[in-house]
Amino acid sequence: MDYSTLNDEALIRLVARAHEGALSQLYDRYSRLIFSLALNLVGDRATAEEVTLDVFTRVWERAETYRSEQAKVSTWLSSIARYRCIDVLRRRGSRPEQRSVGWAELSLGAMPSVDGPEGATELALQQERVRAALASLPPEQREALALAYFQGYTHRQIAETLGQPLGTVKTRIRLAMQKLRDLLVEE
Repeated sequence: MDYSTLNDEALIRLVARAHEGALSQLYDRYSRLIFSLALNLVGDRATAEEVTLDVFTRVWERAETYRSEQAKVSTWLSSIARYRCIDVLRRRGSRPEQRSVGWAELSLGAMPSVDGPEGATELALQQERVRAALASLPPEQREALALAYFQGYTHRQIAETLGQPLGTVKTRIRLAMQKLRDLLVEE
């Protein structure tokens, strides 16, 4: 079976039925995204690699819990990674503020290796599209999103840090993610 032709939801359904090739294809599609998210949250490559592997192990074990009506596969994977990173940071009893990378500092150097110049160019173009989309967000949404994804804060911690109600913070993050999705899907 050629798994590369299947969409993400079909791959998840196959993973739920123990198709290793489907998991391998998901890993090929999303491992760089998950690794970069983990690296930005935990601050070191070894832990980011462990988190990445743990995310795909959890997908293998819990693929049947995925619901396409609730989130895209990439969003689901990113959410698993984010919560796994928060668990790691809590166990360490630390925050990555001194080591974390902000929106502007993301570069190819922070990413895992890519296959050849075409892969590097594609990744650079994707990064530029994401930066442009982030720049178009209102500052309060961008700030809440940065605290959640780059600092590893929970929604409650973001609310306390910003002095905003919890519901406001959740709404800002949700709206920011929706705007980013809409902007990036258009391209």
